[in-house]
Amino acid sequence: ADLATLRDAEGWEPLRCCLRIAEPGDQVSLVAYRPFGDPSPWSEVGPVFVHTAGCPGHDDPARLPQRLRTGPRILRTYHADGSMDYADITLVPEGEDIEPALTDLLSRPGVEFVHVRSSMAQCFTYEVRSA
Repeated sequence: ADLATLRDAEGWEPLRCCLRIAEPGDQVSLVAYRPFGDPSPWSEVGPVFVHTAGCPGHDDPARLPQRLRTGPRILRTYHADGSMDYADITLVPEGEDIEPALTDLLSRPGVEFVHVRSSMAQCFTYEVRSA
């Protein structure tokens, strides 16, 4: 990730490092992030917020983050080779829990993982894989 900007959080910023919403006054950086290990046509780089000084991360990787589990969200599905599965891209409406849609998508043949993204800018928020 490349450092882009450093600022005091306003309290709305979704933090990629710990999967929560920033508190007003938190020191955050907006960085360019690519959520894929290997280059591919689907490995775009996008902006994400992180704590500037680091943080302990998401407290329970086996559970969805409480503040980032409702719509509006775009759920982008991918195959094991990292290619996007266009047929299963899903919009979760405002206020709806994303877990039922994630469970359904991850049960489909060929879906290896799902990227949870903001609905407006479609910025990457986090990735979910089957247990």
